Amino acid sequence: MLRTETPNPLHPALDRYSTREMAAAFIGDQQGAALAVAAAQDDIAAAVDAALPRIARGGRLIYVGAGTSGRLGVLDSVELHPTFSWPRERAIGIMAGGRNAVFDAVEGAEDSFADGARDLEACAVAGDDVVLLIAASGATPYVLGAMQAAHAAGALTIGLANNPQAPVTAGADVGITLDTGPEVISGSTRLKAGTAQKIALNTFSSTLMVCLHKVYGNLMVDVRPTNVKLLARTVALTRHATGVSQEAAAAVLAACEHNVKVAIVMIRLDVDAMAARRLLDAHNGSVRAALDETGPLQPK
Repeated sequence: MLRTETPNPLHPALDRYSTREMAAAFIGDQQGAALAVAAAQDDIAAAVDAALPRIARGGRLIYVGAGTSGRLGVLDSVELHPTFSWPRERAIGIMAGGRNAVFDAVEGAEDSFADGARDLEACAVAGDDVVLLIAASGATPYVLGAMQAAHAAGALTIGLANNPQAPVTAGADVGITLDTGPEVISGSTRLKAGTAQKIALNTFSSTLMVCLHKVYGNLMVDVRPTNVKLLARTVALTRHATGVSQEAAAAVLAACEHNVKVAIVMIRLDVDAMAARRLLDAHNGSVRAALDETGPLQPK
């Protein structure tokens, strides 16, 4: 029996717990998710290192999964655009059962190896693409079919599973095992297995975006201001990076279409928007390089 399906020996009488005891059991067990991801940090870093050159050449991130794993992949793909201004067409979520399966469980869709291969091929997967194959069991036929199609196209494959020695991690170019063990409710991998997947995906995509100069220091400088909250955030980020007043930051942002990177360079180097954009373009979008701050970190 897979470890993720094994009854949890710590909570055989879960249904007899008080609500307080039950909440403590669920919350306490979730701590194992973070520990499982921490144990896999070297593999996650290796996945970023392998993905970076392909993505820098214009490749796409393609997430594939079924059920909870598929929904987590879709979530990560969707959030890259507002957070990092990552092009929507370069972060794609593919899920067993199609788009409707995001909202309604489509039972049995994960069992088709052929559907997984066909759905990935329909994306015109290519050599510079990075395909993240997510499966708690590590043996979901739909995901394995997508992996076969990804290999045939020469794409980089990254497998994430919650069971050791799983087919998806063994067969991928980079395997990431998140060994979360038995769930409090036996087999319910939407619990800590899903939490571990969410942490791992957050870590992978965020690290990748930092390496692609979407962050300056630890500031989200490529945020896309699509609502009032994010518009205010662009002002706060610009002020934090430059030390100017709220009024000055707002004025400069208005002059550069609320592009935080451009605004920082404009203020710090006292140049106009066109010159700031040219500098950023010349340095692959790196604010730090445009400001010529690429030397060794000075001790505080």
